[in-house]
Amino acid sequence: MTYALSTTVSTPFADTLQATRSALADQGFGVLTEIDLAATLAAKVGADLPPQVILGACRPPLALAAVQAEPSIGVLLPCNVVVRSVDERTTVVEAMDPQAMVSVTGNDRLADVAADARDRITAALNALTA
Repeated sequence: MTYALSTTVSTPFADTLQATRSALADQGFGVLTEIDLAATLAAKVGADLPPQVILGACRPPLALAAVQAEPSIGVLLPCNVVVRSVDERTTVVEAMDPQAMVSVTGNDRLADVAADARDRITAALNALTA
């Protein structure tokens, strides 16, 4: 099983980052956290990376259902969505495949939650290339 869902778009990083936020919102996800990974690593260890941001996306009804099915699932929440620049005109958007929650925990009660989250994240990624 792969652990990531991914799409590559022919759009500059800043535009893709905004479009990703919008696509996630259209699927009912809010962005709880935003980590500018490139800036953080530049400041902490002097790394020179292309722009890369991690969005911590959450759809509260799905998070609640997941926590009710598996109380320790919080270690895998929120759904991380990474937007990273490949070059000036190409950006990759990747998200952890929610099906990994079922694999990692072995808890089949998470299957419906994971399937719903996967469908919504896949729809958000597909919207970026529509």
